[in-house]
Formats: sequence, C-alpha cells, structure tokens
Amino acid sequence: MAFYPVVLVTVLNHVAFKGSKVLISLFAIELGASPFTIGLLFAMYSVFPVFLSVHAGRVSDRFGSRPPMVFGACGLAAGLLLPALFPGLPALFFSATLIGLCYIFYVVSVQSLIGSFGEGADRTRYYSLFSLGIGLTSLAGPVTAGFAIEGLGHRGAYLLLAAFPALPALALLAVPGFLPGPRRHQGAHAGRGVGILLADAPLRRVLIVAGIMETGNELVNFLLPIYAHSIGLGASQIGLVMGGYGAALLAIRTAMPALARLSSEERVLAGSLLVAALVLLAFPFVRDFALLAALAFVLGLGLGCGSPISLVLAYNRSPAGRSGEAIGLRQTVNKTVEVLVPVAFGSLGTAFGMVPVFWLDALLLAAGALIMQRDARAQAARRGG
Repeated sequence: MAFYPVVLVTVLNHVAFKGSKVLISLFAIELGASPFTIGLLFAMYSVFPVFLSVHAGRVSDRFGSRPPMVFGACGLAAGLLLPALFPGLPALFFSATLIGLCYIFYVVSVQSLIGSFGEGADRTRYYSLFSLGIGLTSLAGPVTAGFAIEGLGHRGAYLLLAAFPALPALALLAVPGFLPGPRRHQGAHAGRGVGILLADAPLRRVLIVAGIMETGNELVNFLLPIYAHSIGLGASQIGLVMGGYGAALLAIRTAMPALARLSSEERVLAGSLLVAALVLLAFPFVRDFALLAALAFVLGLGLGCGSPISLVLAYNRSPAGRSGEAIGLRQTVNKTVEVLVPVAFGSLGTAFGMVPVFWLDALLLAAGALIMQRDARAQAARRGG
C-alpha cells in the first residue's frame, strides 16, 4: 500500500469534482438560472451525503476502502456525463444529485484511509500532504473548467471532466491489492450509535467548527463565481480567481505541519479562521480582477488549514475502529451545511445583495475561531497541570 498513489488517484477524481462546481454555476447562468436556483443546484450535491456519510464511514470500517472508492469514482464519472448528453437544468440537477450520492463514499473512505498511514505527528504530516493534493485540485479544477468552457463549450467541458475519474476507477478495479482490506479492532463494534460519538465533547467541538469552516468553503464555491460574473469577469478570469484561492491552499498546507509543531492544531485553526473572517469583510466592495484574485488568495490562506486540521482532530478523537464513522459524521455536518448554505445565501443575496452574505459568514468564521481558541487554552491548561 503506497501513500502517494492513493493521493494521485484522489487528485484525479477531485479535479473533476472541483471543476464541476464551477462548471455547474456557469452553465446554469448561461441557461438563465437565478442565484436561488443555482443555490438549489449546489444543495443537491449534499442532500444524500447528509444521510449517507456515517453509513459510508461504517462501510469503510467494515469492508475496507476499495469498494466504496470504486463506487464513488464510477458515480462521479456518470454524473459528469449527464449534462453533456442531456443539456439543460434538469440534467444539472440530476448530475449534482448523482455526484453527491456516490462520491461521498469515496471521500469518507479515503479520508479515513489516510489517517491509518501514521500516528501522532506523522499522521498530521500525512493529512497535510493529502490536503496539498486536494488543494492542487482547487487550483486545477476551476482553471481547467474555465478554459474548457471557452474552448469546448459547456457540454465539451463536462465530457473532459468525466474522463478524469476513469483512470482512478480502472486502477482500483485492475489492482485488487492497491488498497488494504478492513482493519479489525477488538470491541470496535460496541456502542455503534452516533449518539456515543456526539456525546464526546472534544469531538463535538471539532464537528461544530468543521461545519462553520465549511460555510466559508461553500461561499467560495457557490457565491464567488456568481459575484465575479456580476462584475463582468469572463469564464477564464473566474477560473483564475478560483485558481488563486486553490494556490493559497497549497501554500498554507505546505506550512501547516511546521505551524502545528510550533503551537498546536487548535491554535493554527483558530488563527486561520480569524484571517478568513477579516478578508470576507472586504470582499463585496472589490470590483477589480487583480484585487479580487489577491483577496481570494488571502482567503485561501485563511481557510486552507481548516479541512486537514479538522480531519486530524476528528481521527485522533475517534474511538478505536470507528475512525471512518467519525469522519463520516464530520462529513454529515459539512454536507448539512452544504445543503443549507447555498439556499440560504442564494436567497439572502437575491433579496439584499452580496454584502450581508459575506458579512454573515465572516461572523460565523469568527465564532469558530473563538471555539478553537478556547479549546486550545483548555488543552494547554491540562498539559500544564
């Protein structure tokens, strides 16, 4: 079992997934959809994962990572083919729903798998390296989608993105030993209720902050392309703005292990959320391409540590043999946010404009920073005692 091949196949899948979120927004705009309708489209990515994420984690814990990862890659490819074959808003809704339904099994399984590669500081390093690959997709996915739209049209761009999950699916099917089987833990299946996990206060705080952090990611994925389009930017410029955000993810995740060693995961997460909150206050007043790209980059620096650190903390605080389930619960929280936030932000943006949306999310991120800062102080006090 090799760590880097796992990262490689995940990068190929996630380039398509990230690109699809830019593509679906711009295709829907081309079809005359309102911000509210685009919000509903984004929500469909996450409707089924709200209910299936914990189950996906249990499948991974019981059967190993390979079966759910194969299912997720094949479902991602099928979902991307739909709008190319049947262009129109109904196909976009079916596409987002199918991708969300299938791909959550891949995401939860691979996130749990990465945690099994090491312990302690090594685990933080592996999650950081894995997140670098995911950060690369935040750069490559939107840029690929933007230029593909201008060169191939929306249908051609969907066909191109559908090719990306084909290689991971073939690799996982052709090489049975590519991934390990299920990990056995004595007593791992005792007390399977999700309530047992939610009763763990440190794990619960991680889940809350992960959900808050996800509101920032969804604002970038959903609202930033709409805002950039509203100020007259073209598809390739929007892709570059989104790509700048992705480049910042790469930069901050490269530095994340060193930052965590200097302080703690909790303090790094608190500081990064505060940076993101401050950036969002200025966002709705920027109408220049270069300045918007610069702000997107700084926002990426702020939000970039959120995903890998919350994964590390969720894995570390999960009971033995239930890491997949705990990560699935984290995904349940995130996907619930992904269902509610696009609809809420789309409605708010349609009714009152962009300023209240950006500022509301800044307030949420600041609250998340406060929770993590208090958690860090409590842990420092326990160590000192």
